[in-house]
Amino acid sequence: MTSTALIANNLPVPSALGSLDAYIAAVNRIPVLSAEEEQDLARRYRDEEDLDAAKSLVLSHLRFVVHVARGYQGYGLGMGDLIQEGNIGLMKAVKRFDPDQGVRLVSFAVHWIRAEMHEFILRNWRIVKVATTKAQRKLFFNLRKSKKRLGWMNAEEVRAVARDLNVSEREVLEMESRLSGRDIAFDAPTDSDDDAPPSPVAFLPDPAADPALAYERESHEEDQLELLRESLAGLDQRSRDIIRRRFLGEPKATLQELADEYGVSAERIRQIEANALKKMRAVFAA
Repeated sequence: MTSTALIANNLPVPSALGSLDAYIAAVNRIPVLSAEEEQDLARRYRDEEDLDAAKSLVLSHLRFVVHVARGYQGYGLGMGDLIQEGNIGLMKAVKRFDPDQGVRLVSFAVHWIRAEMHEFILRNWRIVKVATTKAQRKLFFNLRKSKKRLGWMNAEEVRAVARDLNVSEREVLEMESRLSGRDIAFDAPTDSDDDAPPSPVAFLPDPAADPALAYERESHEEDQLELLRESLAGLDQRSRDIIRRRFLGEPKATLQELADEYGVSAERIRQIEANALKKMRAVFAA
């Protein structure tokens, strides 16, 4: 297990203390180190790998991580998660801190703390990544700070941001579009709001619209219709009339109505119908 992992296992975390407020209150009670104390602890850790010294350095700066995390609350992510990511950055900073450089640990650690929070925000702010390159990441965070109002920026604001960040106006507009977007479920149910945009599943191609399948269906229907015409043509006039009026016409004639018309019994009409259907099925089966 690395020294960073060993220190992390002994740090207070919001979930363990029951609430975020309890965690913040706990870390604010940890004494702040003087410059001399910080130098002594840093040398003990660097020269002797004293993990207790490293733990003291980390604990004394946890309140600073909370301070930095508060600046990123506008991204809609949990404060506790931001703090824990910042704590990882703090531990990395302690591991790399050189007390002989003449700077306080807090000045050195702020870059590591923010870097971990930035990575966490970019991984979790959207399901689809909004920034993948170093330049896009810089634009992502600076654009949120540079926007002067809610909604879309006008052309003058776009030019000002592009000039301040040394990027093209196209890149600014593209990133603003990503920031203004929102995640939606792939198959979100349609509600009563007629103005709501359809979910992505609505844009999938309809298998029924496949030209090949449509042609196949039409061809099959034409073949079946042709077989129906052929089978009817093979019947005598009376059988053909009974089949048409019993199955193809509206309203459908009853056996008794046809029996009265042809002067035979309803049972005889049923027999004629059955024989006609048998001949027709033979045509379809051929």
